[in-house]
Amino acid sequence: MNRQWLLCSSFVLLSLACDCFGPASAEAAPHVVIILVDDMGYGDPGCFNPESKIATPHINSLARDGMRFTDAHAPGPLCHMSRYGLLTGRYPFRTDVGRWNKHALIEPGQMTIASLAKSQGYRTAMVGKWHVGFDEQGYDQPLPGGPVDRGFDSYFGIRASTDIPPYFYIRNDRAVQLPTDQIEANNSDGWSPIQGAFWRAGGIAPDLKLDNVLPRFTNEAIDVIEQHAGLEEPLLLYLAYPAPHTP
Repeated sequence: MNRQWLLCSSFVLLSLACDCFGPASAEAAPHVVIILVDDMGYGDPGCFNPESKIATPHINSLARDGMRFTDAHAPGPLCHMSRYGLLTGRYPFRTDVGRWNKHALIEPGQMTIASLAKSQGYRTAMVGKWHVGFDEQGYDQPLPGGPVDRGFDSYFGIRASTDIPPYFYIRNDRAVQLPTDQIEANNSDGWSPIQGAFWRAGGIAPDLKLDNVLPRFTNEAIDVIEQHAGLEEPLLLYLAYPAPHTP
């Protein structure tokens, strides 16, 4: 059974190529793609601000052909708080958000958007920036408390942002490669030290290049969609980019 893709996001609607699924029958559950961008200003996309200095033609196209939401509010001042709120539907102050760097913020048994979708017959996948913590016991060990323990059938991404070491890819609950190399800090001249090509010093996996993280996430998300094309169940895909927080 073919199904249309329903594209939605708590903040910004973006686009993926989903036309391969064709028209949906009236009773079919829609496929859902949630694309979350990181620290993007309300006035950055052209569909919200005609005077924006940033070219956003694909976002503008989605807005033109779909729907714009003009009264959205982030549940907290930092990016991991927004992720916690989106995934759980809870206010971030209901947990200790400061412990994300070593502990999972989402408690076992807490309903998430993924576990809710699974209860309705969805396959669930996540690609991208997690940033709501793992119960870390060492990066050479399984990383419990992450996406695959909180409702997602599969995961590929990074534990935090592209400026927060250590930098390494995670597939499901294991590091793809350990962060055995070191990278020096980098920043650009300008009004803020964290603009442009900015990252902190720390460990980095040999297979991770910071300037290739975004394309890698896009390709992984496309793979998820293509691999799901022949399956009967509807799909929920959560694609969480670490940009434009840091490019």
